[in-house]
Amino acid sequence: MLTSKLFVLDTNVILHDCRCIRKFEENDVAIPITVLEELDQFKRGNEDIHFQAREFLRCLDALTGDVLSPQGSPLGEGLGAIRVVLGARSSVGLDDTFLQDTADHRILRTTLAIQRDVPGRQVILVSKDTNLRMKAKSIGIRAQDYTSDKVRGFDTLYTGKRIVEGIDSASIDGLYGPSGAIPAAALPAVEAPLPNENFVLRNGSKSAIASYRRDADTFVRIEKQSCYGITPRNAEQSFALRALMDDTVKLVTITGTAGTGKTLLALAAALECRQRYRQIMLARPVVPLSNRDLGFLPGDIADKLDPYMQPLYDNLTVIRHQCGEETQAAQRINDMRESEKLVITPLAYIRGRSLQRMFFIVDEAQNLTPHEVKTIITRAGEGTKIVFTGDVAQIDQPYLDALSNGLSYLISRMVGQPIYSHIALEKGERSELANIASALL
Repeated sequence: MLTSKLFVLDTNVILHDCRCIRKFEENDVAIPITVLEELDQFKRGNEDIHFQAREFLRCLDALTGDVLSPQGSPLGEGLGAIRVVLGARSSVGLDDTFLQDTADHRILRTTLAIQRDVPGRQVILVSKDTNLRMKAKSIGIRAQDYTSDKVRGFDTLYTGKRIVEGIDSASIDGLYGPSGAIPAAALPAVEAPLPNENFVLRNGSKSAIASYRRDADTFVRIEKQSCYGITPRNAEQSFALRALMDDTVKLVTITGTAGTGKTLLALAAALECRQRYRQIMLARPVVPLSNRDLGFLPGDIADKLDPYMQPLYDNLTVIRHQCGEETQAAQRINDMRESEKLVITPLAYIRGRSLQRMFFIVDEAQNLTPHEVKTIITRAGEGTKIVFTGDVAQIDQPYLDALSNGLSYLISRMVGQPIYSHIALEKGERSELANIASALL
């Protein structure tokens, strides 16, 4: 009896991670021929899923063994083998259960056939489609999600801040001194601080908010500052603005529910330090409602995309209102847009670009895959700062969740890097009505 498992892959797993076949250790991998047929539809295009499809097919073609043989082609030292499985004959029980002949049902039929051909071996269908996994389990097939790039747990995700009680009174007084900083040795109660980690330090009625600087091994007090008319309303927003305005921090992630001010703070900071950058770019992934393609919307490409970019325009409107519509600051925003110093664009349009001296804000980043996040960051040239904002609990993509989306993946991998800072915003500041609705409805 073989101790290794046999994993059957659904199409969406490959479109999520084209290198997935090398993530199953010593176990074997099977690809139903239906999956290759579906991948054929994704060979052409500029989206990330098209890249994933092309790259996987190239990797499969480069294998030296016979992928159509029962033994398959070896994937390398310490890994199993991969084989392509041709269509299976009809199954009376399956055909009676699922009347339509769909790609999903053909994958199920193939998996059943594999399970029948290798009795005693554990066969597992891997899919990011919850519904397909439920169907598989209902007919006796083991099924699981693809978890290789999932973070450990939502509750353990780094928040970027700590509250520390019982701080020595003299240490808090030192933070309010002329230098606004104290050495880390003066705060033994703070254990193993991370670069750019934020702290609320308390001693009874005394408190201070500070950030840890790894290069100087010091805690620096954070002062409330306004950026382009926007003033932080809580400690977390002050932490976020500090990171956004710090030139030594090249990568910032800000998470929080709707109304916590993620995008507004990022945009206000970008406008405040506009002279340090060649261009300010705001982008967000386009996720069509009900998974409908953009083509069904009327108008040209600009008309089709405007509804998806509207939240970014709304944040600009808030900032103009705070500054005063007739002020020079508000007029400067209009001038920046006309001269393309400030650009709002769909995220798909940055593929292949090199982003030099740019303040780049990526909104709704929880709808990106880990590979898409990597693609964006590797576009960064000299002098570029990238900010990702999003709510990891509000996913609009059908094959992502709070643990597998690109934003959660990025936070879990970048913790401890000296050029990275993260803060999770907790308190909604949109309005009292919005806060009550969020709590009660």
